[in-house]
Amino acid sequence: MIRKELKRILEDCFEQGVADGLWTEKGAGKFTVELPKHEGQGDFSTNFALVLAGIEKKNPREIASQLTTKLTADKALIERVEVAGPGFVNIFVNHDAWRAVIPAIMSRGEMFGRSNVGNGRRVMVEFVSANPTGPLSIGHGRQAILGDSIARLLDATGHDVFREYYYNDAGRQMRVLGESTRARYLELLGEDAVFPEDGYQGEYILEIAQELRNEHGADLKDHEPVDPFKKKAEQYIFNDIANTLARMDIKFDNYFNEHSLYEDGHIDDVVSKLREQGYVYEKDDAVWFKTTEFGHEQDRVIIKSSGEPTYRLPDIAYHREKFKRNFDWLIDIFGSDHIATVPDVLAGVKALGYDPDKVTVVLHQFVTLTRDGKQVKMSTRKANFVTVDELLDEVGVDPVRFFFMMRKADSQLEFDLALATRESQENPVYYVQYGYARLCAILRQAEEKNVQLEPFDQIDATLLKEPEELKLLQTMSGFPAVIENSALELAPHKVIFYLLELAGQLHSYYNKHKVLSDDPALSKARLCLIVALQIVLKNGLDIIGLSAPERM
Repeated sequence: MIRKELKRILEDCFEQGVADGLWTEKGAGKFTVELPKHEGQGDFSTNFALVLAGIEKKNPREIASQLTTKLTADKALIERVEVAGPGFVNIFVNHDAWRAVIPAIMSRGEMFGRSNVGNGRRVMVEFVSANPTGPLSIGHGRQAILGDSIARLLDATGHDVFREYYYNDAGRQMRVLGESTRARYLELLGEDAVFPEDGYQGEYILEIAQELRNEHGADLKDHEPVDPFKKKAEQYIFNDIANTLARMDIKFDNYFNEHSLYEDGHIDDVVSKLREQGYVYEKDDAVWFKTTEFGHEQDRVIIKSSGEPTYRLPDIAYHREKFKRNFDWLIDIFGSDHIATVPDVLAGVKALGYDPDKVTVVLHQFVTLTRDGKQVKMSTRKANFVTVDELLDEVGVDPVRFFFMMRKADSQLEFDLALATRESQENPVYYVQYGYARLCAILRQAEEKNVQLEPFDQIDATLLKEPEELKLLQTMSGFPAVIENSALELAPHKVIFYLLELAGQLHSYYNKHKVLSDDPALSKARLCLIVALQIVLKNGLDIIGLSAPERM
């Protein structure tokens, strides 16, 4: 809010300086408005003078002085301006401007923080895309929540978001799934069975086989094609995945089936198009893609000597189908194990005539479960890895969502099970949600004491003058920018950091100052502040898919 207004004022000052012959237009748009790193350096700081001095070959403090003269003309927003160091300009905002944040928040209500910066830009977010060969692991869980929160942020900033799950239902892994299920089915019938060497070992395979026996008895005992076993396993597992996603309130607009790429001829067509462009050749009975033409160290096999495509080929074909649907921005959320294949797929996209710069790939690191700082292994009832359902059962949906968003995607995540279940302010999700519940409690107390919420223009806003109150107003003012930046940078962890900061300031304020006092005017002023805080915390939690409990 205020930061954006300051940037506009600085741009006006820049244009005035150009008109006055103080500097040229070369520095347009190159300066920034930042939060200062240390107390006492103003509410905001700008590198305006330093940037222009470098471009114009002038003394930065001279330019800073000229800027200061122009800035101090705006008394409504700016209280004073100071030049520091080699030419930084520190700006102190008028306290009334901070207080004006309250009616701005209250007037927008649940829309505060939301914007139209995306201007309807069509965005596809592809995430989860786990093979239907087993329950969702905690790694998939992190990806699911990362993708969902990114999609929610883009929604909140005016993008037209389409969520897609690429359903890997073709290829060798599905055949092995069917063979694993058949082996367990035969074992249940008391028959000899050879379990695949790299088969799926989880208890869920036995459960699928038991259902097949209940439905078909021994009718499938001599059935050689693996199709009925594969089909049943796929349906069972994907239903399990869908239920897990539903528990976390994650929805998709489309499930794109990999097998359609084969059935509709897209795989063959991609190979043909690459061959026409001279990017495909045969060697050692395999088909190779000339990725070295795109700066890579070595070419890649896209069809093995057995005739089976490697996963790069259907991935290239799938991305071509994404481009055909005319999205403006394609976002892929992958685990870090995809790091080697991403450049090959983007090379394929470019070779087919599409712009790889329209694709943004977010790679996330793995999750380690700990308890009080020590790595632990939870019981794995359904698979040989920890499932998302097991984690949800132990700690609940909100802690899982919150903890999975607490770190940058490319940072390894340690998930502390003991901390996530602790109902105290040590637990970060509890800390934030308790802040919201505390605000709701204050409003209930106000109602009990007949302290009415007055329109902002009917209260004495100058009573909101404590440093903690002004700090809260400054932080709330920055909320729209946090949402916008988090969306455009695909960085939901920034919202988590913001909520923790705001909750911390709220708890400190509450512990130091009485909201409902014997002074009616002060109580009414502070009640407006509490309502504004309630709106911002609720909106922040809502936007990234967390609940806002009114009582805890």
